[in-house]
Amino acid sequence: MRITGGLFRSRVIKEPRHIRPTQDKVRKSLFDILRGVISHACFLELFAGSGAVGIDALSNGAKQVIFVENDRRCCKIIEDNLRQLGLLVKESDQRKNIAILATDAFKAIEVLSKENRKFDIVFLDPPYYKELAKKSLQKLVAYDILAPHALVVVEHSKKDLLAEVFSDLKCFKQTRYGDTVLSFYEKEDVAL
Repeated sequence: MRITGGLFRSRVIKEPRHIRPTQDKVRKSLFDILRGVISHACFLELFAGSGAVGIDALSNGAKQVIFVENDRRCCKIIEDNLRQLGLLVKESDQRKNIAILATDAFKAIEVLSKENRKFDIVFLDPPYYKELAKKSLQKLVAYDILAPHALVVVEHSKKDLLAEVFSDLKCFKQTRYGDTVLSFYEKEDVAL
């Protein structure tokens, strides 16, 4: 697996064998779409797997990336990939701009809300066919971790149909890559 653009373009990173990683062509397309907003963004990757999407976000100029992954084997691979790229040097080097949270995505959303964290872009790629994408979007709107006009990008199967609107999140774009779909949601201002 390779980083698709930016500072670390073409660098090879490890991928866990037991997961379905986001394909290189999908990541490249994602960051082509995000090109105008990724620079200096606070980026959250839920269901991070190998961390390839978050690493691509760092490579393309994101100022902060938080990786959330429940599987400790995947967390170790994310850490190894960050070290290999020189983004983490020693065990205690996780800092505010790069962190790996080894926990369930839903719990992480709650914790990040309690810490008053705000994210400009949230990417999630949950396991397909379990309605986790829908549940994740519902959780995101229930907790206040999205910055004004935040983007939420969901990678899901074309068979996993998502609503066009989740409270103040509205889908404005979908792109297809075979059986994979990227659904782009934007947080809209809600008048009180």
